[in-house]
Amino acid sequence: MDLFDSVITQPSANTPLAERMRPRTLEEFEGQQDVVGPGSPLHTAIVSDDVPSLMLWGPPGTGKTTLARIVATMTKARFVPFSAVGGSVKDVRTIIDQAETDRKYYKRKTILFVDEIHRFNKAQQDAFLPSVENGTIILIGATTENPSFAVNGALLSRSRVIVLKQLEPESIVKILQRAIEDKELGLGKEHIVIDDDAIGMLANFANGDARSALNTLDLAVKTSKGSQITTDLIKTALAKSHLHYDKDGEEHYNIISALHKSMRGNDANAALYWMGRMLLSGEDPRYVTRRLIRFASEDIGLADPNALVQALAAHDAAGSIGMPECSVNIAQCVAYLSKAPKSNALYTAWQAINDDIQNLPNEPVPIHLRNAPTKLMKDLGYGRGYKYTPNFKNADDAKQDYLPERLKKKKYL
Repeated sequence: MDLFDSVITQPSANTPLAERMRPRTLEEFEGQQDVVGPGSPLHTAIVSDDVPSLMLWGPPGTGKTTLARIVATMTKARFVPFSAVGGSVKDVRTIIDQAETDRKYYKRKTILFVDEIHRFNKAQQDAFLPSVENGTIILIGATTENPSFAVNGALLSRSRVIVLKQLEPESIVKILQRAIEDKELGLGKEHIVIDDDAIGMLANFANGDARSALNTLDLAVKTSKGSQITTDLIKTALAKSHLHYDKDGEEHYNIISALHKSMRGNDANAALYWMGRMLLSGEDPRYVTRRLIRFASEDIGLADPNALVQALAAHDAAGSIGMPECSVNIAQCVAYLSKAPKSNALYTAWQAINDDIQNLPNEPVPIHLRNAPTKLMKDLGYGRGYKYTPNFKNADDAKQDYLPERLKKKKYL
């Protein structure tokens, strides 16, 4: 099979279960009916063979590659898979040259499916642009990252973004049951005995990832050696954490945002949950505590100055004893910050100060506040008229202007 041959072939018995059970039609495409169901814009475009370039955005295992293959099959287009991880712009140009030949001489469309398109930087993505514009290729990009940030704006504007949502456990259960019953491609010939609790556990631990669920089921079947598949066997097959948390991806920022906003909203329960999601997924505890230090001043500030003390103590604990011991110290801080009174006065004051410094960057220090270490400076009036506050019994008598002339009436707090 060369680079341009379709990869949609009949799987063998040695093919992983998730690959064997990959949906081949829109009817088999589970859990995304709002995207591909009858009457949806994409369904109409596929049936009418008028599919535009697409950006498929969604978590792992939601069907991005599968949907691209279904589109290629239903539109009779040549399907060329390409991974941005191992491929290069030179490879892209080779594919595009072949697509031009197919279009010109054989009237055949080419769907170029680029998995993990966000791995190409935006300059590299420019290589697709002319061919998308003139119709040489139909580009289908797949990404787990927000296309607004990960995809070239010009390319994004010429594509339709399709959002694939994380699969619900009910959808995962249907996918698993189909695999268990399917005698042609699934496990039907093996007469699997599995209880509902085991299927339910597998569906819940999959975190919306059908591929993960099917691969775990396959491993459990091989481990069972013909015995009944129970929840204990599923636990053994899982063998590792199924917490979905990409420290370099969007979910990282989604969860830290959820933590921040839960604390701001005084919901200690939710804040502790999001903290746990980060720490138990392997996040550096010092990253979490750095965010807590910022929060202590940005969202609490002078409403409770001890909040900063708590955050600094949690950061020190994270550095001193590490995980898992420091988790309870961080939890104490998160609970404290969640329950503390909130004030963003310091934050807004700092924003206003930044604006004033940008607009008036070189305002002179009032002459009475200037230091006068030399005779010349004293002769020029530096420090003259300055009131030393401790010398005054009545603080009001020591009042004077401390801000520059053009800002002296400014109130930041």
